[in-house]
Amino acid sequence: MPDRHVTRSGDDYAEALSQLLPQGQAWPRDEGSTLMRVVRGLSQIWGVVEASASKLLEVESDPRITLDLLPDWERNWGLPDPYYQEPLTIGDRQKALVQRMTIEGAQSREFFIGVAAQIGYTITITEYRPFMVGLDRCGDNRVYGDGTNLMYSDTFVRGWLPVYDPQGNPVALDEISEWPNYGLGPDTNRHYWTVHVGTSRLTWFRCGGGGGQTGVDPHLRIGLATDLECLLNRWKPAHTQIIFDYSGLTNGGSMAGTP
Repeated sequence: MPDRHVTRSGDDYAEALSQLLPQGQAWPRDEGSTLMRVVRGLSQIWGVVEASASKLLEVESDPRITLDLLPDWERNWGLPDPYYQEPLTIGDRQKALVQRMTIEGAQSREFFIGVAAQIGYTITITEYRPFMVGLDRCGDNRVYGDGTNLMYSDTFVRGWLPVYDPQGNPVALDEISEWPNYGLGPDTNRHYWTVHVGTSRLTWFRCGGGGGQTGVDPHLRIGLATDLECLLNRWKPAHTQIIFDYSGLTNGGSMAGTP
């Protein structure tokens, strides 16, 4: 449950201030009297101040839902990232802020897949190594699926390893698998890895906190995963290079809500 704070209205302050006035016929407490109208009018500003203070404590102190102080949060955490090439909705900016505050960093496949999932992307990763005599064989060393889930094969290297299709899924019957290595080439091939992006970036307009801005955001914005590319390039090992693969792209993704 979100924090709730006692918030007094302008009328509450008017009631309290009226109790501090002198007693007597010259200081009437009747609701319709001129004196009480003046007191009530002058007290409204204090209700506004207290409501603003409560909003700061209940809403703006939470980076997940902050609106008015979002630019201040971003400035303190080095956001928005200058690498982004397209505008982000308020919801996207809130997600980026929370991720920047909570990310710890790692170099495993699971870490990068999880980072992508936090901002709404489903990805798979292919890593490479150069051809190794005694382990690999010449020719097409991909295999065809036999219908089992999960299929194992000794075609890749000595020993039984799981076989996947180019999108990182189990190989279906008669479907061809991914290449198990990068083929002939220099040993620097091992410093490359491919991120297969399975869905396009669909940003739907949404009203309310974290949604779109009327007159600014369109109903739907479609784009490549530039925010994902920025994020992964920032956190990848410095000696590696990412290849982004959009060949299996579908339109099933959604970033700012699903219609």
